[in-house]
Amino acid sequence: MSRRSRRRAPAERGVVEIEDLASNARGVGHVDGKAVFVADTLPGERVLYRPTKRKPRFDEASLETLFSASATRTTPRCKHFGVCGGCALQHADAAAQIEFKQSQLMDALERVGKVRPETVLAPLSDARWGYRRRARLGVKYVPKKGGTLVGFRERGAPFIALLERCEVLVESVGTRLTELARMIDTLSIRQRLPQIEVAAADNAVALVLRVLDSPTEADRAQLAAFGQTHGFSIYLQPGNEDTIEPLSLDAPALYYELPAYDVRLYFRPNDFVQIHAGINRAMVDQALSLLQLDHDDTVLELFAGLGNFSLPMARTARRVITVEGEGGLVERARDNARANGLDNIEAHVANLFEPPATAAWTTGPVDKVLIDPPRSGALEVLDQVAATGARRIVYCSCHPATLARDAGELVGRLGYRLTHAGVMDMFPHTAHIESMAVFERTGS
Repeated sequence: MSRRSRRRAPAERGVVEIEDLASNARGVGHVDGKAVFVADTLPGERVLYRPTKRKPRFDEASLETLFSASATRTTPRCKHFGVCGGCALQHADAAAQIEFKQSQLMDALERVGKVRPETVLAPLSDARWGYRRRARLGVKYVPKKGGTLVGFRERGAPFIALLERCEVLVESVGTRLTELARMIDTLSIRQRLPQIEVAAADNAVALVLRVLDSPTEADRAQLAAFGQTHGFSIYLQPGNEDTIEPLSLDAPALYYELPAYDVRLYFRPNDFVQIHAGINRAMVDQALSLLQLDHDDTVLELFAGLGNFSLPMARTARRVITVEGEGGLVERARDNARANGLDNIEAHVANLFEPPATAAWTTGPVDKVLIDPPRSGALEVLDQVAATGARRIVYCSCHPATLARDAGELVGRLGYRLTHAGVMDMFPHTAHIESMAVFERTGS
């Protein structure tokens, strides 16, 4: 058999009607009973597609020709949309994006958790561009592409996309990717600098450069000059996260504020903070409203982090008990409580995926609970939550499937009912879904 005959034949193009959006925001239709997932398409559209990957039960495909467009289709603002993997929904208008996310949440609750909320919360939305205050950017020196590339990975590929700007990053960074790349070109360690973390605070923007070799004095001078020119605080990370240090000793302490609660939270550039400042403020407001706090309440917060919820709650509640698995975050949460004049918060360190059976916070009594877990959810700690006797639980989720799973446990086994659920558009133009749900003890 010749080499030519062994080559795969070109994939046959086909026409499909897009019926819905999958969880990754690709349009899905069916051809001869087989599902076809087509990127950059919307429900109601008729398209010519080209298969990119064939599997027994479904095909993945790219969009070749749009025969009929959805009324919700819009022109992407970013010229790199479709190449850069950072966004998946810029071709859909704001209302369609919210509808997709709300639909995904409700579908997960019904399909996975076998539950429906009594009330669907109105979606939380805010700024749709320049909102992203935390990001991890890849860096790669590629002479054939003109030098250093700085940005997100290409869609469906491990390569860093060649970006001139990013429309969802905070403007001070998103509009300066080219300048940042050209500055890195001048460094002696340009081939030993694989990553930059962005952390935008209310008072400063930090860039944390992962450096595999020590920068020279000339490199440090270049970095300092770039930071001074553009208003960035430059940090270097030669090893793990514990090695992060500011390039300059006069780097300001980073903070963000929640003015409605007279709270200022200090954080380090590698600490977790919510991506979207506007949605975070709305999220805290909604969570506290739904908790229905009063001055006699004892509140338990799990996965408490820096105090994003606990400090505002402490302005009203009699007592707030917090639990977080990362000791460094607990220390900073305690510092934040002291800095804000709050002495009614008890902060504990514990692995909530292997919760201790005898810790004081596991036995109650507790009036209200707030849970804000990572993508893996809070399954391991739900029995302890129920054992506290809490009348009301507010659950903030960053993954609909694990929220749905946990909702099924709370409703089906632990004596709660799902009263409210709805989405928060923390990541506009992406398929990422943040949501909030409220559970009340049956008979409360």
